[in-house]
Amino acid sequence: MKLYYDFHTHSCLSPCGDNDMTPYNLVNMAKLLGLDIIALTDHNTCENCASAIKAGEQIGLTVIPGMELCTSEEVHVVCLFPDAESAKSFSDYVLSTMPPVKNRPEIFGEQLIMDECDNVIGSQEKLLTLASSISISDVVSTVENYGGVCYPAHIDRSSYSVLSNLGLITEDMGFSAVEITAEADREALTAMHPILEGTAIFVDSDAHYLENMKDAENIIELPENSANAVIEYIKSLPKMK
Repeated sequence: MKLYYDFHTHSCLSPCGDNDMTPYNLVNMAKLLGLDIIALTDHNTCENCASAIKAGEQIGLTVIPGMELCTSEEVHVVCLFPDAESAKSFSDYVLSTMPPVKNRPEIFGEQLIMDECDNVIGSQEKLLTLASSISISDVVSTVENYGGVCYPAHIDRSSYSVLSNLGLITEDMGFSAVEITAEADREALTAMHPILEGTAIFVDSDAHYLENMKDAENIIELPENSANAVIEYIKSLPKMK
């Protein structure tokens, strides 16, 4: 089954995410763009994932609960989970590893928690853009303990990426895939970092605004359209070496 995907999107819970990126708006825009399956990956939290999943079910769009984790090295990592319960447990753990700095909405933006009908049901008080204490060397095993999978986000970017912050990806990190932006030069990246040769590469939008979401272009082949199928597919990929 060929599915159009986007495994990196943000909602209004991310402080840098637009308030129009509500669970309802997000999934309906994805459907209009022709996507079959998306992941909601807010910064260091999964608290809007259950609502996005419910909103997606109403229109026939599969939503994977996820997170864009900021490691202790300030490297962003896309984390995906098979269900909302696993994601919520991981989310609670990540929040416990973050410094107790409160968000200032007037500076950083609101961090809104919503239901599937876009009613505000709360907000996250901790500032979500800060680094957790989870290191890049431990992130794969930590995410796996919660039933999930993960890979480095937007490795071609000049900030908050494994290449910009650490200069390289090593096999002992344990990754089996990476993410690039639509603007990335794959050949140049692979020439500079041979470890990427033969590695699965996902292209995601990292959308923080509705207008940042991309038309359906990138395809993944799975036996079925489900979060579990994505998780199992990534688990089956060989580790980078």
